[in-house]
Amino acid sequence: MKKSISGKMKEPSSAREEIRVKVIDAIAQTMDLYGVNYSFGQLYGILFFEDRPMTLEEMQTSMNMSKSNMSYAVRSLTDSKMVSKLDEKAGRQDLYAAETDFFKAFQLFFASKLQREIDVMTAAIKPVIEPLSETILALETSEEERKLCLQDLHKLRHAVRYYEWLQQFVDKLEDGQFFEGQQIGD
Repeated sequence: MKKSISGKMKEPSSAREEIRVKVIDAIAQTMDLYGVNYSFGQLYGILFFEDRPMTLEEMQTSMNMSKSNMSYAVRSLTDSKMVSKLDEKAGRQDLYAAETDFFKAFQLFFASKLQREIDVMTAAIKPVIEPLSETILALETSEEERKLCLQDLHKLRHAVRYYEWLQQFVDKLEDGQFFEGQQIGD
């Protein structure tokens, strides 16, 4: 069994649990491909197989992970929309549950990651196009600098077109247009 970064998962006690551990490991490896920490992927896998929501304390015990690392893992998975914090509580403790519909998890995860990319890049690109254009048109700009600015402007306008297309893709992804015939959310 693989160790998590800050601890070791409990040893399986039945054939069913051994099977779960194999699938949880595969989930963690797969999520690692998409930039999610391996141990966070293990946590998602554990939550995926739970038949009930879990508290941070229960997750911490299950993963043998420090409280601070567990909080960070849960926050990361919540931000990625792979895990949701429920409105109900167990006593005074928050409850969390994994999104178990892989179609929905894909939709939520990639839509949120791509939307963040769009927001970051367009916030950086759009405000610089006008000043760059003004530099190109300014009489005091040297021909060499004008040529370099034109090259940059061409690249940035191409990027704007890409992010406009990507926004349309994300909108369709969020609307479920790529999942014809699949049971999203059921």
